[in-house]
Amino acid sequence: MSGEHLPFSGKVALVTGAAGNIGLATARRLALMGADLALLDLDHAKLEQARADLKGHDVRISIHACDVTDNTQVSQVVDAVVRGMGQIDFLFNNAGYQGAFAPVQDYPEADFARVMQINVCGAFHVLRHVAAHMVTRGFGRIVNTASMAGVQGPPNMAAYGASKFAIIGLTEVAAKDLAPHGIRVNAISPAFMGPGFMWDRQVELQARAGSQYFSTDPTEVARQMIGSIPMRRYGSIDEIPGVVAFLLGEDSSYMTGVNLPISGGI
Repeated sequence: MSGEHLPFSGKVALVTGAAGNIGLATARRLALMGADLALLDLDHAKLEQARADLKGHDVRISIHACDVTDNTQVSQVVDAVVRGMGQIDFLFNNAGYQGAFAPVQDYPEADFARVMQINVCGAFHVLRHVAAHMVTRGFGRIVNTASMAGVQGPPNMAAYGASKFAIIGLTEVAAKDLAPHGIRVNAISPAFMGPGFMWDRQVELQARAGSQYFSTDPTEVARQMIGSIPMRRYGSIDEIPGVVAFLLGEDSSYMTGVNLPISGGI
């Protein structure tokens, strides 16, 4: 299929957290649909690897090392993307940090601040600067990565849960503010995703945290987590990009301010 017939041909998508599993998988899907890509992440070496992984797709790809907690850096990178790519049509606002696992009375203050800086302030910085560009064009599609931790409030994850509740709220406010400018803002809320580092880390740290909700045996914790899901399995990273693409595309043209769970059930 030639590029001009692909649904996202002529569009530019900015993806944050692009060197991570979810970001890279989503970037790959958007490239397959014809979108040019601006990939942002903190780690330049991982961004180079991400670009190499995407080699072969007939789209433009630019990479930008960026600390999303630094408002000045974000502003400069967004300006650089607009200069280099011409525009930003789509934003997948995905950078994040899971943080520590501990009951709220023991949760480390410094880690709480770090989670908020990355997950909330960082997401706001990117959203704000990209939205300002989109307003000048009267067009834009934004998807923020929230989490089922921002819907159900998991034990031992005070910072992460609070940050993702904040992202859902930010999505709803931004959707109202930006709708008059032809910009749609939605969110996704993945639940347990695996296999891989994030799944293993979550299982291990919940077991160590100690609570009435989970065993101290990681193997049993994994069974307990999966047992709480109606589908009785964790989600695959590859099940996320299609939802993001739907929210960026025209099949969701009447949707804004929506948070879509990717949870394996209710």
